[in-house]
Amino acid sequence: MEQQAPTLMETPFHGFHTEHDAKLIDFAGWEMPIRYGSIIDEHKQVRNLGGLFDVSHMGRIEFAGKDAQRYLERLLTRRVGDMEDFTCRYSLICNEDGGVKDDVLVYRFPDKWMLVVNASNREKLLDHFDDVKDGLTVKIKDKTESTAMIAIQGPKVMDIIAKVSQEVPSLKRYSFCVKSLLTMKIVISRTGYTGEDGVEVILPAKMAGSAIKLLLKDQGDTTVKPSGLGARDSLRIEAAMPLYGHEIDEDTDPFTAGLDFAVSLDKDKEEDGEPFIGQDALRAIKKQGLQRQLVGVKLKGRRTPRQGNAIYKEGKQLGAVTSGCLSPTLGYPIALAYVTPNACTLGDKVLIAAGSSRVDGEIVGLPFYKRAT
Repeated sequence: MEQQAPTLMETPFHGFHTEHDAKLIDFAGWEMPIRYGSIIDEHKQVRNLGGLFDVSHMGRIEFAGKDAQRYLERLLTRRVGDMEDFTCRYSLICNEDGGVKDDVLVYRFPDKWMLVVNASNREKLLDHFDDVKDGLTVKIKDKTESTAMIAIQGPKVMDIIAKVSQEVPSLKRYSFCVKSLLTMKIVISRTGYTGEDGVEVILPAKMAGSAIKLLLKDQGDTTVKPSGLGARDSLRIEAAMPLYGHEIDEDTDPFTAGLDFAVSLDKDKEEDGEPFIGQDALRAIKKQGLQRQLVGVKLKGRRTPRQGNAIYKEGKQLGAVTSGCLSPTLGYPIALAYVTPNACTLGDKVLIAAGSSRVDGEIVGLPFYKRAT
């Protein structure tokens, strides 16, 4: 008997995607737009002006109760108790061995907390959240399917928003505000995953249709245009931002991924403090030294490097590519790769295996692209 393919979940913007002829793909169990037209054009639109992404597939989990803060300190690698209300912070969730279960964005509200998690890890994390409560009083509510989330990114985004709001453009990076519309709440944070300035907006699912029409309203030369996950990936690679399943996973620790800033190894030294899950393992890893190092590679030609492609120097394999693309901004292929620590330095010549051929490359600094401030 022929087995039927599982039904994909749809975001509240699914109707918009089909109406605008988006190329839809299965992404972590969601039917998501990889592109509307050209990925390169959408990428350049974000770098030069502004693009809008449907990121409703990302998980949005709320935490409340008298032990919510203590619970999150146990769960997260980064200290969150010193966060001010209406601020965000990047953090990680690790397993007992120090491997990364997910990278998350933490929101602190006056009366609750929220984690935005990767779509591919939401179900796994919900089980994990229940497993590590250990007697603490915390209420966990999955708000993913009752809300929608969009990212509006690009150098002109704040200028466009300034026409209708003074508060949002005045937000500092990694802070947010809550706006009321009738009885509904909208969360707007100055965050993103493209290397550009912009905002991410969380809103009730039933507002999605009217919201996207308003945000994509024709404003002449400054009109924000829809962008798909293809451009989002090439944008984050240029900015050297890690992606779960590529640069980070349960076999990769935060230090190897260059995410030291997101780890607070001294949580248990505070008054009434306790270690977070994986802290002892990470202390040992820090002491022993890294087994791999994340580097950037610039390649010749036009061939796109792929995850798993081996990287060589002077005939010796150093490691493998984790992510790669033909950079629309820079005009040449780029790759993130894990290699043996101290095996190469900036400017070293390397080769990357691509099928039966090998492509010339050069070790370069990260990020590949950094926006002008």
